[in-house]
Amino acid sequence: MFEQVHSHHLRKSPVSSPLAAAIRSVRGAFLSVAALSGVSNILMLTGPLFMLQVYDRVLASRSVPTLVALVVLMLALYLFLGTVDALRARMLVRIGWRVDEQVGPLALATTLDQVLRNDNAAVRPLNDLDQIRQFLGGAGPIAICDMPWMPLFLGIVFVFHPWLGFLALVGGILLVILTLISELATRKQVERMNRQAVSRASLVEAGRRNAEAIRAMGMQGTFNACWARLNDRYLRDNTGVGDVNSTFSAYIKVIRLAMQSGVLALGAYLAILQEVTPGVMVAASILTARALSPVEQAIGNWRGFVGARQSRHRLERCFADTQKTSERLELPAPQKSLLVSNLIVRAPATRAEGKPMAPGRVLLRISDVTLKAGDGLGIIGPSGSGKSTFGRALVGIGTIQNGTIRLDGAELDHWEPDRLGTHIGYLPQDVDLFDDTVARNIARLRHDADPVAIIKAAQSAGVHDMILSLPKGYDTLVGSGGVVLSGGQRQRIGLARALFGDPFLIVLDEPNSSLDSAGEQALIEAVRLARKRGAIVIMIAHRPSALATVNLAMVIQDGRQVAFGARDDILRKTMRQVGESA
Repeated sequence: MFEQVHSHHLRKSPVSSPLAAAIRSVRGAFLSVAALSGVSNILMLTGPLFMLQVYDRVLASRSVPTLVALVVLMLALYLFLGTVDALRARMLVRIGWRVDEQVGPLALATTLDQVLRNDNAAVRPLNDLDQIRQFLGGAGPIAICDMPWMPLFLGIVFVFHPWLGFLALVGGILLVILTLISELATRKQVERMNRQAVSRASLVEAGRRNAEAIRAMGMQGTFNACWARLNDRYLRDNTGVGDVNSTFSAYIKVIRLAMQSGVLALGAYLAILQEVTPGVMVAASILTARALSPVEQAIGNWRGFVGARQSRHRLERCFADTQKTSERLELPAPQKSLLVSNLIVRAPATRAEGKPMAPGRVLLRISDVTLKAGDGLGIIGPSGSGKSTFGRALVGIGTIQNGTIRLDGAELDHWEPDRLGTHIGYLPQDVDLFDDTVARNIARLRHDADPVAIIKAAQSAGVHDMILSLPKGYDTLVGSGGVVLSGGQRQRIGLARALFGDPFLIVLDEPNSSLDSAGEQALIEAVRLARKRGAIVIMIAHRPSALATVNLAMVIQDGRQVAFGARDDILRKTMRQVGESA
């Protein structure tokens, strides 16, 4: 049902989206739900037929045994109806679960990819997937499945008497028109409201990350004002959509009740004329109410349907923008070299609403860099020069417009990302640990990590004794972001995580920014040991003094490589230039 509504969108793309494939995979379950809906709607005839028999047969014959038999049959059919409806609802919940299970990993990967690309688009794939799952598991699909059965009930009313059928048909047409008007009236507001919900969530997340600064520097009032502005716009649209839906729901309910009473009144008039029986009069009223009920349910769930439809559109566009990767041949572990050639890195492309993608500006240009096993490269330069951009590019993060980065001759995109990650150690400027144990953070969240390898990484980073001093040692929970640890402790555990598994390429971005003298000595020793075993270590720093353990150096200024060579030569040349400029 949900798939059919958007089939026109799928036909525009030669390759079906993962979401469309997931929905197709549960098509059989949808058909089963539709079949159960048919059984349910047929069983809904129990009430009208029971009333018809009571008025026209039991009362006329005054037969108590007939009444008892009808009551028993009616109770049995209603019990069966309850079982069918319960089974249908449970199947829909599992359909939503199944779709989420298939699409969830890709939605999560797309979310992380957005962060890596610094994509600020108002799209939250996991939130959109939640919206779709909630709709699939709710009452909306039930109302959609019940709608095709409206002609059955209206047809039976027509069989009772054409005038009764015509009146019920007019009521049905009127309700459908009101439903379409409701869709047109709320579509843009729902879309705008969803964007504002994403903006609210982003602001709250930014506030959570900067809670200390907000409190310390008296920013609570201005932060609250920012939140209030976003929240006011969200609530205004939310209220507008709610007002429209509640108004249409109320009038649709009134029209349904009026139609039911109108059919009853018309049936009474026809009964006076002896064109129908009293039983037909009551049964026609009940059937009219049942025929119009799916429309009332649909309008009540219309907001969820519109939200799910827009979420699906955003997800499909988001998945289409995500780079497709095919299965790759597993390459041997790199052991020899790192080569960078004619590298150009751009800022992420941006897309204004209603406009095509615009390429981002060039952030970095690197000509040629060749490193062999055991080399240590120090990268220095002023703030904002592109040092961290280069470090992220070396580990496969960023938008590379031109050039190549190769490990043992293989470009980075020749590797499966997870497989490549086992050969890379990366310590970013801002170390953020997971809300888990110290051991699991060092082991990169692996459940099957060898405890010996975890302890070896901690010892290599010089943090083993510090971990043992924690309340539960390696089993200490560090809290969200590592909140129970100091900045230096987080950085040293982050270094241990970078060294876990003896990776071949180790990139350390400002690794000594939060370290004391003991931590710096541990860092120097860790770099020395890593180079000794044949790893390539790249250290990014502002100060030349941080390059004591490397043999090569590079200077980056204004997004360009301006010098590369032996460390002592580069530092001597740099100091001479500083002296001349002074």
